[in-house]
Amino acid sequence: MPTVPSCAIVIFGASGDLAKRKLIPALFELAREGQLHDSSYLVGYSRSQMTDEEYRKECHEAIKKFARGGFDEALWKKLEPRISYVAGDYGSDEAHSKLADALKALDGKLGASGNRLFYLSTPPNTFEPIITCLGERKAKAGTGDGKAWQRIIIEKPFGRDLESAKKLNVLLHKYFAEEQIFRIDHYLGKETVQNLMVMRFANAIFEPIWNYKYIDHVQITVSETLGVGTRGGYYNTSGALRDMVQNHMFQLMALAAMEPPTALDATSIRDEKVKVFKSIRKIEPSRVDDFVVRGQYSVGEAAGQKTPGYLKEKDVPADSPTETFAAMKLFIDNWRWSGTPFYLRTGKFLTGKISEIVVRFRSPPLTLFQKQCETAVYPNDLIIRVQPDEGISWRLNGKVPGGQGALNIKPVALDFLYKTTFNVEPPEAYERLISDSMVGDQTLFIRGDEAEAAWAVVDPIEQGWAQSKNAPAQYAPGSWGPKKAQDLIEKDGRGWLHSGAEVEPIIACSL
Repeated sequence: MPTVPSCAIVIFGASGDLAKRKLIPALFELAREGQLHDSSYLVGYSRSQMTDEEYRKECHEAIKKFARGGFDEALWKKLEPRISYVAGDYGSDEAHSKLADALKALDGKLGASGNRLFYLSTPPNTFEPIITCLGERKAKAGTGDGKAWQRIIIEKPFGRDLESAKKLNVLLHKYFAEEQIFRIDHYLGKETVQNLMVMRFANAIFEPIWNYKYIDHVQITVSETLGVGTRGGYYNTSGALRDMVQNHMFQLMALAAMEPPTALDATSIRDEKVKVFKSIRKIEPSRVDDFVVRGQYSVGEAAGQKTPGYLKEKDVPADSPTETFAAMKLFIDNWRWSGTPFYLRTGKFLTGKISEIVVRFRSPPLTLFQKQCETAVYPNDLIIRVQPDEGISWRLNGKVPGGQGALNIKPVALDFLYKTTFNVEPPEAYERLISDSMVGDQTLFIRGDEAEAAWAVVDPIEQGWAQSKNAPAQYAPGSWGPKKAQDLIEKDGRGWLHSGAEVEPIIACSL
Protein backbone atom coordinates (compact mmCIF):
# COMPACT_ATOMS: atom_id res chain seq x y z
CA MET A 1 0.00 0.00 0.00
CA PRO A 2 1.39 3.45 -0.88
CA THR A 3 2.00 5.80 2.01
CA VAL A 4 -0.82 8.32 2.40
CA PRO A 5 0.78 11.78 2.41
CA SER A 6 -0.12 14.73 4.55
CA CYS A 7 -2.65 17.07 2.94
CA ALA A 8 -5.34 19.66 3.52
CA ILE A 9 -8.77 18.31 2.59
CA VAL A 10 -11.12 21.12 1.60
CA ILE A 11 -14.77 20.13 1.19
CA PHE A 12 -16.83 22.65 -0.76
CA GLY A 13 -20.46 22.11 0.22
CA ALA A 14 -19.36 21.09 3.70
CA SER A 15 -22.80 21.59 5.26
CA GLY A 16 -24.55 19.48 2.60
CA ASP A 17 -26.07 16.02 2.88
CA LEU A 18 -23.29 14.19 1.02
CA ALA A 19 -20.60 15.67 3.25
CA LYS A 20 -22.45 14.71 6.43
CA ARG A 21 -23.56 11.24 5.38
CA LYS A 22 -20.53 10.06 3.44
CA LEU A 23 -17.45 12.28 3.28
CA ILE A 24 -16.89 13.18 6.92
CA PRO A 25 -17.63 9.64 8.17
CA ALA A 26 -15.29 8.30 5.47
CA LEU A 27 -12.44 10.51 6.73
CA PHE A 28 -13.12 9.28 10.26
CA GLU A 29 -12.89 5.65 9.10
CA LEU A 30 -9.66 6.38 7.22
CA ALA A 31 -8.22 7.81 10.43
CA ARG A 32 -9.36 4.70 12.31
CA GLU A 33 -7.58 2.50 9.73
CA GLY A 34 -4.38 4.53 9.87
CA GLN A 35 -4.91 5.87 6.33
CA LEU A 36 -5.09 9.54 7.29
CA HIS A 37 -1.76 11.24 7.94
CA ASP A 38 -1.37 12.69 11.43
CA SER A 39 -0.81 16.18 10.04
CA SER A 40 -3.69 16.06 7.53
CA TYR A 41 -6.63 18.28 8.35
CA LEU A 42 -10.14 19.13 7.14
CA VAL A 43 -11.47 22.55 6.15
CA GLY A 44 -15.17 22.83 5.46
CA TYR A 45 -16.32 25.53 3.05
CA SER A 46 -19.92 26.55 2.34
CA ARG A 47 -22.24 29.53 2.28
CA SER A 48 -23.62 28.86 5.79
CA GLN A 49 -22.21 31.09 8.49
CA MET A 50 -20.55 28.97 11.19
CA THR A 51 -17.66 29.11 13.60
CA ASP A 52 -15.04 26.37 13.79
CA GLU A 53 -16.70 25.06 16.94
CA GLU A 54 -20.14 24.93 15.35
CA TYR A 55 -18.78 23.06 12.35
CA ARG A 56 -16.92 20.61 14.58
CA LYS A 57 -20.20 19.95 16.35
CA GLU A 58 -21.85 19.16 13.00
CA CYS A 59 -19.00 16.79 12.13
CA HIS A 60 -19.30 15.15 15.55
CA GLU A 61 -23.01 14.47 15.01
CA ALA A 62 -22.44 13.19 11.46
CA ILE A 63 -19.78 10.74 12.62
CA LYS A 64 -21.88 9.47 15.53
CA LYS A 65 -24.80 8.88 13.18
CA PHE A 66 -23.15 7.58 10.02
CA ALA A 67 -19.64 6.22 10.75
CA ARG A 68 -19.43 2.59 9.60
CA GLY A 69 -17.40 1.43 12.58
CA GLY A 70 -19.22 3.45 15.23
CA PHE A 71 -18.02 6.39 17.25
CA ASP A 72 -14.61 6.38 18.97
CA GLU A 73 -14.24 9.18 21.53
CA ALA A 74 -10.44 8.96 21.71
CA LEU A 75 -10.11 9.16 17.94
CA TRP A 76 -12.52 12.09 17.82
CA LYS A 77 -10.46 13.99 20.40
CA LYS A 78 -7.44 13.48 18.16
CA LEU A 79 -9.22 14.69 15.02
CA GLU A 80 -11.29 17.54 16.46
CA PRO A 81 -8.48 20.14 16.57
CA ARG A 82 -7.74 19.39 12.89
CA ILE A 83 -11.19 20.54 11.70
CA SER A 84 -11.81 24.15 10.63
CA TYR A 85 -14.39 26.08 8.66
CA VAL A 86 -14.55 28.95 6.17
CA ALA A 87 -17.81 30.58 5.06
CA GLY A 88 -18.28 32.32 1.74
CA ASP A 89 -19.85 32.34 -1.70
CA TYR A 90 -18.34 29.76 -4.03
CA GLY A 91 -17.30 32.37 -6.59
CA SER A 92 -16.09 35.00 -4.13
CA ASP A 93 -12.45 35.96 -4.59
CA GLU A 94 -12.45 37.46 -1.09
CA ALA A 95 -13.69 34.20 0.45
CA HIS A 96 -11.13 32.17 -1.51
CA SER A 97 -8.41 34.53 -0.32
CA LYS A 98 -9.61 33.89 3.23
CA LEU A 99 -9.45 30.14 2.54
CA ALA A 100 -5.89 30.40 1.20
CA ASP A 101 -4.80 32.32 4.30
CA ALA A 102 -6.45 29.75 6.56
CA LEU A 103 -4.71 26.87 4.75
CA LYS A 104 -1.32 28.56 5.06
CA ALA A 105 -1.84 29.18 8.78
CA LEU A 106 -3.00 25.58 9.41
CA ASP A 107 -0.02 24.17 7.49
CA GLY A 108 2.29 25.99 9.88
CA LYS A 109 0.30 25.13 12.98
CA LEU A 110 -0.10 21.40 12.21
CA GLY A 111 3.17 20.83 10.36
CA ALA A 112 1.39 19.89 7.13
CA SER A 113 3.08 19.55 3.76
CA GLY A 114 1.16 22.11 1.72
CA ASN A 115 -0.65 19.47 -0.36
CA ARG A 116 -4.23 20.36 -1.28
CA LEU A 117 -7.21 18.09 -2.01
CA PHE A 118 -10.26 20.11 -3.08
CA TYR A 119 -13.55 18.19 -3.02
CA LEU A 120 -16.47 19.77 -4.93
CA SER A 121 -19.49 18.35 -3.10
CA THR A 122 -21.73 21.05 -4.55
CA PRO A 123 -24.45 21.49 -7.20
CA PRO A 124 -23.15 21.50 -10.81
CA ASN A 125 -23.88 25.21 -11.28
CA THR A 126 -21.17 26.01 -8.72
CA PHE A 127 -18.40 24.02 -10.44
CA GLU A 128 -17.34 26.81 -12.77
CA PRO A 129 -16.93 29.57 -10.16
CA ILE A 130 -15.09 27.25 -7.74
CA ILE A 131 -12.73 25.92 -10.42
CA THR A 132 -12.09 29.42 -11.72
CA CYS A 133 -11.33 30.86 -8.27
CA LEU A 134 -9.05 27.95 -7.39
CA GLY A 135 -7.31 28.14 -10.74
CA GLU A 136 -6.83 31.90 -10.78
CA ARG A 137 -5.35 31.92 -7.31
CA LYS A 138 -3.41 28.71 -8.03
CA ALA A 139 -3.78 27.93 -4.35
CA LYS A 140 -0.02 28.44 -3.97
CA ALA A 141 -0.06 29.51 -0.36
CA GLY A 142 2.20 27.32 1.73
CA THR A 143 3.60 25.25 -1.14
CA GLY A 144 7.15 25.71 0.17
CA ASP A 145 9.69 24.16 -2.21
CA GLY A 146 7.11 23.70 -4.97
CA LYS A 147 6.86 19.90 -4.56
CA ALA A 148 3.42 20.06 -2.96
CA TRP A 149 0.52 18.91 -5.12
CA GLN A 150 -3.02 20.12 -5.56
CA ARG A 151 -5.87 17.89 -6.77
CA ILE A 152 -9.54 18.41 -7.39
CA ILE A 153 -12.37 15.89 -6.93
CA ILE A 154 -15.59 16.57 -8.84
CA GLU A 155 -18.89 14.90 -8.01
CA LYS A 156 -21.37 13.87 -10.67
CA PRO A 157 -23.04 14.97 -12.81
CA PHE A 158 -20.09 15.90 -14.99
CA GLY A 159 -22.04 18.04 -17.46
CA ARG A 160 -25.56 17.35 -18.65
CA ASP A 161 -24.68 16.55 -22.28
CA LEU A 162 -21.64 16.21 -24.52
CA GLU A 163 -21.28 19.94 -25.13
CA SER A 164 -21.36 20.92 -21.45
CA ALA A 165 -18.98 18.07 -20.54
CA LYS A 166 -16.51 19.33 -23.14
CA LYS A 167 -16.77 22.89 -21.80
CA LEU A 168 -16.17 21.68 -18.25
CA ASN A 169 -13.13 19.70 -19.39
CA VAL A 170 -11.75 22.79 -21.17
CA LEU A 171 -12.17 24.85 -18.01
CA LEU A 172 -10.52 22.22 -15.82
CA HIS A 173 -7.60 21.75 -18.20
CA LYS A 174 -7.04 25.50 -18.23
CA TYR A 175 -5.90 25.28 -14.61
CA PHE A 176 -5.26 21.60 -13.82
CA ALA A 177 -3.45 18.78 -15.58
CA GLU A 178 -5.51 15.63 -16.19
CA GLU A 179 -3.53 13.76 -13.53
CA GLN A 180 -4.76 16.35 -10.98
CA ILE A 181 -8.45 15.85 -11.83
CA PHE A 182 -10.50 13.14 -10.10
CA ARG A 183 -14.02 12.78 -11.55
CA ILE A 184 -15.72 10.63 -8.97
CA ASP A 185 -18.32 7.91 -9.41
CA HIS A 186 -18.83 6.25 -6.04
CA TYR A 187 -19.95 2.98 -7.68
CA LEU A 188 -16.34 2.41 -8.73
CA GLY A 189 -15.32 2.42 -5.08
CA LYS A 190 -17.54 -0.51 -4.17
CA GLU A 191 -15.73 -3.77 -3.49
CA THR A 192 -17.82 -5.89 -5.88
CA VAL A 193 -17.18 -3.52 -8.75
CA GLN A 194 -13.44 -3.70 -8.12
CA ASN A 195 -13.70 -7.47 -7.75
CA LEU A 196 -15.27 -7.73 -11.19
CA MET A 197 -11.87 -7.33 -12.86
CA VAL A 198 -10.29 -9.87 -10.50
CA MET A 199 -13.09 -12.35 -11.20
CA ARG A 200 -12.78 -11.91 -14.96
CA PHE A 201 -9.03 -11.83 -15.39
CA ALA A 202 -7.72 -13.91 -12.47
CA ASN A 203 -9.92 -16.97 -13.04
CA ALA A 204 -9.31 -19.18 -16.05
CA ILE A 205 -12.87 -20.50 -15.90
CA PHE A 206 -14.35 -17.16 -17.02
CA GLU A 207 -12.06 -15.42 -19.49
CA PRO A 208 -12.29 -18.08 -22.29
CA ILE A 209 -16.11 -17.96 -22.22
CA TRP A 210 -16.53 -14.19 -21.68
CA ASN A 211 -17.74 -13.43 -25.22
CA TYR A 212 -20.60 -13.68 -27.69
CA LYS A 213 -20.03 -17.40 -28.28
CA TYR A 214 -21.03 -18.35 -24.73
CA ILE A 215 -22.92 -15.36 -23.32
CA ASP A 216 -26.50 -14.88 -24.49
CA HIS A 217 -26.93 -11.38 -23.03
CA VAL A 218 -26.03 -9.13 -20.10
CA GLN A 219 -28.45 -7.25 -17.85
CA ILE A 220 -27.66 -4.36 -15.50
CA THR A 221 -30.24 -3.24 -12.96
CA VAL A 222 -29.96 -0.27 -10.60
CA SER A 223 -33.27 0.18 -8.81
CA GLU A 224 -34.42 2.39 -5.95
CA THR A 225 -37.44 1.96 -3.70
CA LEU A 226 -38.07 5.65 -2.98
CA GLY A 227 -39.18 8.58 -5.14
CA VAL A 228 -37.63 11.99 -5.67
CA GLY A 229 -38.84 13.25 -2.28
CA THR A 230 -37.88 16.89 -1.74
CA ARG A 231 -35.39 16.86 -4.65
CA GLY A 232 -38.00 17.26 -7.38
CA GLY A 233 -36.57 20.56 -8.61
CA TYR A 234 -33.08 19.12 -9.09
CA TYR A 235 -34.22 15.76 -10.40
CA ASN A 236 -36.46 17.34 -13.01
CA THR A 237 -33.39 18.87 -14.69
CA SER A 238 -31.67 15.49 -14.76
CA GLY A 239 -33.84 12.38 -14.99
CA ALA A 240 -32.89 8.71 -14.75
CA LEU A 241 -30.84 8.67 -17.96
CA ARG A 242 -28.52 11.49 -16.91
CA ASP A 243 -28.63 10.72 -13.18
CA MET A 244 -27.88 6.98 -13.28
CA VAL A 245 -27.28 5.56 -16.76
CA GLN A 246 -24.61 7.89 -18.15
CA ASN A 247 -22.37 7.39 -15.12
CA HIS A 248 -23.08 4.51 -12.70
CA MET A 249 -24.59 2.03 -15.15
CA PHE A 250 -22.21 2.77 -18.01
CA GLN A 251 -19.28 2.26 -15.64
CA LEU A 252 -20.63 -1.14 -14.62
CA MET A 253 -21.16 -2.02 -18.27
CA ALA A 254 -17.66 -0.91 -19.25
CA LEU A 255 -15.98 -3.03 -16.57
CA ALA A 256 -18.07 -6.06 -17.57
CA ALA A 257 -17.41 -5.58 -21.29
CA MET A 258 -13.87 -4.21 -21.60
CA GLU A 259 -10.88 -6.05 -23.00
CA PRO A 260 -8.07 -7.13 -20.64
CA PRO A 261 -5.90 -4.07 -19.91
CA THR A 262 -2.16 -4.30 -20.56
CA ALA A 263 -1.53 -3.47 -16.88
CA LEU A 264 -3.48 -2.69 -13.72
CA ASP A 265 -2.71 1.02 -13.85
CA ALA A 266 -5.12 3.90 -14.31
CA THR A 267 -4.15 4.66 -17.92
CA SER A 268 -4.44 1.07 -19.15
CA ILE A 269 -7.77 0.38 -17.46
CA ARG A 270 -9.36 3.65 -18.51
CA ASP A 271 -8.11 3.20 -22.09
CA GLU A 272 -10.13 -0.02 -22.32
CA LYS A 273 -13.26 1.57 -20.84
CA VAL A 274 -13.12 4.37 -23.41
CA LYS A 275 -12.95 1.76 -26.19
CA VAL A 276 -16.18 0.22 -24.88
CA PHE A 277 -18.06 3.52 -24.95
CA LYS A 278 -16.78 4.30 -28.44
CA SER A 279 -17.93 0.84 -29.61
CA ILE A 280 -21.54 1.22 -28.43
CA ARG A 281 -23.87 1.30 -31.40
CA LYS A 282 -25.45 4.75 -31.52
CA ILE A 283 -29.24 4.89 -31.36
CA GLU A 284 -30.69 7.14 -34.03
CA PRO A 285 -33.03 9.75 -32.50
CA SER A 286 -35.79 8.67 -34.91
CA ARG A 287 -35.59 5.08 -33.58
CA VAL A 288 -35.21 5.82 -29.88
CA ASP A 289 -38.59 4.26 -29.00
CA ASP A 290 -37.45 0.95 -30.53
CA PHE A 291 -34.53 0.61 -28.12
CA VAL A 292 -35.30 2.78 -25.09
CA VAL A 293 -38.25 3.02 -22.69
CA ARG A 294 -38.89 5.91 -20.33
CA GLY A 295 -41.43 6.03 -17.54
CA GLN A 296 -42.77 8.08 -14.63
CA TYR A 297 -44.16 6.70 -11.40
CA SER A 298 -47.83 7.42 -10.77
CA VAL A 299 -49.85 7.91 -7.58
CA GLY A 300 -49.42 5.18 -4.98
CA GLU A 301 -47.42 3.90 -2.03
CA ALA A 302 -44.35 1.72 -1.69
CA ALA A 303 -41.62 1.14 0.91
CA GLY A 304 -43.67 3.11 3.43
CA GLN A 305 -43.66 6.25 1.28
CA LYS A 306 -46.78 7.70 -0.33
CA THR A 307 -46.65 9.74 -3.50
CA PRO A 308 -49.17 11.76 -5.50
CA GLY A 309 -47.22 10.74 -8.61
CA TYR A 310 -44.12 12.31 -10.10
CA LEU A 311 -46.01 15.04 -11.94
CA LYS A 312 -47.48 16.25 -8.64
CA GLU A 313 -44.27 16.15 -6.61
CA LYS A 314 -42.99 19.44 -5.18
CA ASP A 315 -41.18 21.64 -7.74
CA VAL A 316 -42.02 19.30 -10.66
CA PRO A 317 -43.94 20.92 -13.58
CA ALA A 318 -47.31 19.28 -14.27
CA ASP A 319 -46.30 18.58 -17.89
CA SER A 320 -42.73 17.44 -17.18
CA PRO A 321 -41.36 14.86 -19.64
CA THR A 322 -38.51 13.94 -17.25
CA GLU A 323 -38.22 10.19 -16.75
CA THR A 324 -38.00 8.49 -13.35
CA PHE A 325 -37.44 5.15 -15.11
CA ALA A 326 -35.33 4.19 -18.10
CA ALA A 327 -34.69 0.85 -19.78
CA MET A 328 -32.70 0.24 -22.94
CA LYS A 329 -31.11 -2.31 -25.21
CA LEU A 330 -27.56 -1.55 -26.36
CA PHE A 331 -25.06 -3.34 -28.59
CA ILE A 332 -21.27 -3.13 -28.34
CA ASP A 333 -19.99 -3.47 -31.87
CA ASN A 334 -16.66 -5.17 -31.39
CA TRP A 335 -15.30 -8.69 -31.84
CA ARG A 336 -15.97 -9.89 -28.28
CA TRP A 337 -19.61 -8.78 -28.08
CA SER A 338 -20.80 -9.08 -31.68
CA GLY A 339 -24.62 -9.33 -31.61
CA THR A 340 -24.82 -9.66 -27.80
CA PRO A 341 -27.45 -7.33 -26.31
CA PHE A 342 -26.87 -5.40 -23.09
CA TYR A 343 -30.12 -4.57 -21.31
CA LEU A 344 -30.06 -1.73 -18.77
CA ARG A 345 -32.84 -0.55 -16.46
CA THR A 346 -33.03 1.90 -13.61
CA GLY A 347 -35.77 3.75 -11.81
CA LYS A 348 -37.26 5.18 -8.67
CA PHE A 349 -40.10 3.66 -6.65
CA LEU A 350 -39.36 0.14 -7.90
CA THR A 351 -39.89 -3.19 -6.13
CA GLY A 352 -36.48 -3.47 -4.50
CA LYS A 353 -33.21 -1.62 -3.96
CA ILE A 354 -30.78 -3.53 -6.14
CA SER A 355 -27.60 -2.79 -8.07
CA GLU A 356 -26.26 -5.76 -9.98
CA ILE A 357 -25.03 -7.24 -13.22
CA VAL A 358 -26.54 -10.49 -14.50
CA VAL A 359 -24.60 -12.40 -17.14
CA ARG A 360 -26.79 -15.05 -18.78
CA PHE A 361 -24.90 -17.80 -20.57
CA ARG A 362 -26.16 -19.66 -23.58
CA SER A 363 -27.83 -23.00 -22.96
CA PRO A 364 -25.67 -26.09 -23.49
CA PRO A 365 -26.59 -28.66 -26.14
CA LEU A 366 -29.75 -30.26 -24.76
CA THR A 367 -29.90 -33.45 -26.83
CA LEU A 368 -29.31 -35.58 -23.73
CA PHE A 369 -32.18 -34.01 -21.81
CA GLN A 370 -34.55 -33.48 -24.73
CA LYS A 371 -34.97 -37.24 -24.96
CA GLN A 372 -36.64 -37.21 -21.57
CA CYS A 373 -37.65 -33.60 -20.84
CA GLU A 374 -40.32 -31.43 -22.37
CA THR A 375 -38.79 -28.23 -20.98
CA ALA A 376 -35.32 -26.78 -21.57
CA VAL A 377 -32.72 -26.86 -18.82
CA TYR A 378 -32.47 -23.51 -17.03
CA PRO A 379 -29.52 -21.43 -18.38
CA ASN A 380 -26.60 -20.53 -16.14
CA ASP A 381 -26.53 -17.03 -14.64
CA LEU A 382 -23.62 -15.17 -13.05
CA ILE A 383 -24.94 -12.44 -10.76
CA ILE A 384 -22.52 -9.74 -9.63
CA ARG A 385 -24.30 -7.93 -6.80
CA VAL A 386 -23.11 -4.42 -5.96
CA GLN A 387 -25.82 -3.79 -3.36
CA PRO A 388 -27.26 -4.93 -1.04
CA ASP A 389 -25.09 -7.74 0.36
CA GLU A 390 -22.12 -7.28 -1.96
CA GLY A 391 -21.07 -10.53 -3.55
CA ILE A 392 -21.30 -12.91 -6.48
CA SER A 393 -23.82 -15.71 -7.15
CA TRP A 394 -23.30 -18.45 -9.73
CA ARG A 395 -26.45 -20.32 -10.73
CA LEU A 396 -25.90 -23.89 -11.87
CA ASN A 397 -28.22 -26.80 -12.58
CA GLY A 398 -28.34 -29.67 -10.11
CA LYS A 399 -30.35 -32.84 -9.64
CA VAL A 400 -33.00 -32.83 -6.93
CA PRO A 401 -32.45 -35.83 -4.58
CA GLY A 402 -34.78 -38.77 -5.08
CA GLY A 403 -37.20 -38.72 -7.96
CA GLN A 404 -38.53 -42.28 -8.30
CA GLY A 405 -39.02 -42.43 -12.02
CA ALA A 406 -38.36 -38.75 -12.75
CA LEU A 407 -35.13 -36.81 -13.14
CA ASN A 408 -35.75 -33.47 -11.45
CA ILE A 409 -33.36 -30.67 -12.29
CA LYS A 410 -33.32 -27.41 -10.35
CA PRO A 411 -31.14 -24.31 -10.49
CA VAL A 412 -28.93 -23.97 -7.39
CA ALA A 413 -26.83 -20.99 -6.33
CA LEU A 414 -23.17 -20.95 -5.34
CA ASP A 415 -22.90 -17.72 -3.34
CA PHE A 416 -19.91 -15.63 -2.33
CA LEU A 417 -20.67 -12.79 0.09
CA TYR A 418 -18.00 -10.40 1.36
CA LYS A 419 -19.42 -10.35 4.87
CA THR A 420 -19.39 -14.12 5.40
CA THR A 421 -16.27 -14.96 3.37
CA PHE A 422 -13.89 -12.39 4.84
CA ASN A 423 -15.77 -11.75 8.10
CA VAL A 424 -15.56 -8.01 7.55
CA GLU A 425 -17.92 -5.33 6.35
CA PRO A 426 -16.76 -3.99 2.96
CA PRO A 427 -15.48 -0.43 3.37
CA GLU A 428 -17.66 2.40 2.14
CA ALA A 429 -16.91 3.40 -1.44
CA TYR A 430 -15.95 6.94 -0.43
CA GLU A 431 -13.29 5.63 1.95
CA ARG A 432 -11.45 3.93 -0.89
CA LEU A 433 -11.90 6.79 -3.34
CA ILE A 434 -10.75 9.54 -0.97
CA SER A 435 -7.74 7.43 0.01
CA ASP A 436 -6.87 6.84 -3.67
CA SER A 437 -7.12 10.55 -4.43
CA MET A 438 -4.71 11.35 -1.61
CA VAL A 439 -2.10 8.94 -3.01
CA GLY A 440 -2.79 10.03 -6.60
CA ASP A 441 -4.23 6.75 -7.91
CA GLN A 442 -6.79 7.56 -10.63
CA THR A 443 -7.72 3.96 -11.51
CA LEU A 444 -11.22 4.21 -10.00
CA PHE A 445 -11.92 7.69 -11.37
CA ILE A 446 -13.28 8.81 -14.73
CA ARG A 447 -11.02 10.38 -17.32
CA GLY A 448 -12.11 13.40 -19.35
CA ASP A 449 -12.40 11.63 -22.70
CA GLU A 450 -14.23 8.78 -20.94
CA ALA A 451 -16.95 11.14 -19.70
CA GLU A 452 -17.30 12.64 -23.17
CA ALA A 453 -17.53 9.22 -24.85
CA ALA A 454 -20.37 8.23 -22.47
CA TRP A 455 -22.26 11.44 -23.21
CA ALA A 456 -21.88 10.79 -26.95
CA VAL A 457 -24.04 7.67 -26.44
CA VAL A 458 -26.65 9.41 -24.30
CA ASP A 459 -27.12 12.59 -26.37
CA PRO A 460 -28.94 10.94 -29.33
CA ILE A 461 -31.35 9.29 -26.88
CA GLU A 462 -32.16 12.63 -25.26
CA GLN A 463 -32.59 14.16 -28.72
CA GLY A 464 -34.95 11.36 -29.70
CA TRP A 465 -37.05 11.85 -26.58
CA ALA A 466 -37.23 15.60 -27.24
CA GLN A 467 -38.56 14.86 -30.74
CA SER A 468 -40.86 11.99 -29.74
CA LYS A 469 -44.60 12.52 -29.41
CA ASN A 470 -44.82 9.70 -26.86
CA ALA A 471 -45.01 10.79 -23.22
CA PRO A 472 -43.24 8.72 -20.54
CA ALA A 473 -45.22 5.57 -19.70
CA GLN A 474 -46.79 5.51 -16.25
CA TYR A 475 -45.98 2.77 -13.73
CA ALA A 476 -47.19 1.98 -10.23
CA PRO A 477 -44.89 2.57 -7.25
CA GLY A 478 -43.60 -0.78 -6.01
CA SER A 479 -43.59 -2.35 -9.49
CA TRP A 480 -40.67 -3.09 -11.81
CA GLY A 481 -41.56 -0.21 -14.10
CA PRO A 482 -43.88 0.23 -17.09
CA LYS A 483 -45.09 -2.68 -19.20
CA LYS A 484 -43.15 -1.31 -22.15
CA ALA A 485 -39.95 -2.19 -20.29
CA GLN A 486 -41.10 -5.81 -20.09
CA ASP A 487 -41.99 -5.74 -23.77
CA LEU A 488 -38.55 -4.39 -24.68
CA ILE A 489 -36.83 -7.57 -23.53
CA GLU A 490 -39.64 -10.10 -23.91
CA LYS A 491 -39.97 -9.43 -27.63
CA ASP A 492 -36.44 -10.89 -27.87
CA GLY A 493 -37.59 -14.05 -26.08
CA ARG A 494 -35.89 -13.02 -22.81
CA GLY A 495 -37.00 -11.71 -19.42
CA TRP A 496 -35.64 -9.37 -16.77
CA LEU A 497 -33.57 -11.14 -14.13
CA HIS A 498 -32.27 -10.20 -10.69
CA SER A 499 -31.01 -11.98 -7.58
CA GLY A 500 -34.35 -11.65 -5.82
CA ALA A 501 -36.28 -13.25 -8.64
CA GLU A 502 -37.65 -16.73 -8.26
CA VAL A 503 -35.95 -19.29 -10.45
CA GLU A 504 -38.01 -21.30 -12.88
CA PRO A 505 -39.86 -24.36 -11.60
CA ILE A 506 -38.27 -27.77 -11.18
CA ILE A 507 -37.95 -29.55 -14.52
CA ALA A 508 -39.56 -33.00 -14.34
CA CYS A 509 -38.02 -35.51 -16.74
CA SER A 510 -39.38 -39.01 -17.09
CA LEU A 511 -36.80 -41.78 -16.93
